[in-house]
Formats: sequence, structure tokens, C-alpha cells
Amino acid sequence: MTSLTLNAQQLLQRRLPWLVAGLGALVVASWLLNTPEGVLGKADAVGYAVCHRIDLRSFHLGDRQLPLCARCTGIYLGALLALGVLGRKRLGALPPRWIVVVLIGFIGVMGFDGVNSYLTFFPGLPHLYEPQNWLRLVTGTFDGLAMGALIAPVFNQTVWARWENRAALAGPRDLLGLSAGGLILISLVLTDNPVVLYPLAILSAVGVVALLTVLDTVIVLVVARRENRAQGWGGALLPLIAGFTLAMLQIGLIDAVRFAVFHSWGGFNLLG
Repeated sequence: MTSLTLNAQQLLQRRLPWLVAGLGALVVASWLLNTPEGVLGKADAVGYAVCHRIDLRSFHLGDRQLPLCARCTGIYLGALLALGVLGRKRLGALPPRWIVVVLIGFIGVMGFDGVNSYLTFFPGLPHLYEPQNWLRLVTGTFDGLAMGALIAPVFNQTVWARWENRAALAGPRDLLGLSAGGLILISLVLTDNPVVLYPLAILSAVGVVALLTVLDTVIVLVVARRENRAQGWGGALLPLIAGFTLAMLQIGLIDAVRFAVFHSWGGFNLLG
């Protein structure tokens, strides 16, 4: 009986990568077949799962609305930048306490601006200032930088067998460098240049998938009790595929529910 159990476990372990990859391919193929055509159409469908996509609160590529609203464009571009810069090394320590406070401040400022903006939905309610898309973009970008900076070390602590107990965001120079990168992103979006906005529109959708994949990979490893096993990217590939599959499944399910309710891939209508 023990031998049969061991054989079954070994067989499952050998086939698990194929099962995970097959499930991932099935989820992605189903999503691709049931979402709008074209690269920007797919980016719209990604944004549809996480963003209200209100036209008036979005930047535009010519006459075409970007896949995400101004705030979400900033959030996911900022998160993608932070994950790319801070997650490439296996540094798993959280930033120093004062930097964590600053990052939480970035998140808090975005939340404050979001509440002020939300109040304008209701005529007659007081709000401190008139919301602006450029301000939504700025606060969203720094919120995304903060989220990526806090999530990257958690990912490294969970995935790698040998991670370094050092912070990637360790001092003022690192924080200023990351913030400068965020300001460059903001400046590029505000150029309103279609040549610049097109790749940024795609990257904002990539940022959604990347952030969800990182978070879901951590969840998968913790639930499966397989933390700290990957020696290299080859060993991390299976958990990442599982995280990506779960991320696409989440996006697809939200897309399906929202489309079933509103029968449109467009954003919410402020007028009705």
C-alpha cells in the first residue's frame, strides 16, 4: 500500500507541470476567445476586471480611451516599474521603517485623493478641491510604486530557497531613484503623444497581470506549503505559471460577471 502511494505521488509530481501548464493554456485560450479583438482590445479586457474605465476620468490615445482610468494607469505602471526594479534581485528584507512610513504615505495620499474624487459623484456633497486626471495619475503612480516596493520582498522571501536578508530599497538614494522613475512615467503619459501612449497602454495592462501573478504565486506557495524551494528561475517557473493561471482566471471571471450585468466592454457611464 505504501509503495502504491509513493508511486502515485511520484506520478503526480511528474505530471503536475503538464497539468498546471495545460490548465493555464485552457484559461488563457478561453479568455482570448471571449474578449475584444486586437492588442488594445485585450488590454481593455484586462482593465475591465479591475477599473471602472470611466471615459471622463481616463487619458486617451487619439479618440480612444486607454485601457485603464488615469488613476489605475498610474497604479499599475508604477507597480510594474517597482516590481521590475526591486524584484530582479533576491533581496527579501523590507525597507527601513522610515521608508515604509513614506510608502504608506504614498498609499494614503492616493486614498485621500480618491475619496475627494468619489465625493464629486454626488452633487451637493462637499469636497476639498476639483479632481484632475493629472492628479489621479500622480497619486496613482506613487501608490503603485509603494505597492510594488512592499510586495517585491515578500515575493522574494516566499519563492527563493536562498534569498538575501537585505533591502532593495535601503536608503534615500534608492527611494529617490524609484520616485524619479515614477516621475518619468508620469511625464511620458502626460505628453499625450500616441507613439508614447500606445506602449504605455499595453504596459499598464501588463502591470495588472504582473501584480496579480506575483500575489497569486505567493498565495499558491503558502497554501501548498512549498515556500523557499526554488534555486533559480527554472524552479520558480511552475509556481509562476500557477500564479499566472490564477490571475487570468480572476480577470476572466470578473470580466464575465461584469459583461453579463452591463452587456458592454465600455466603462461606467457617469450620466446614466
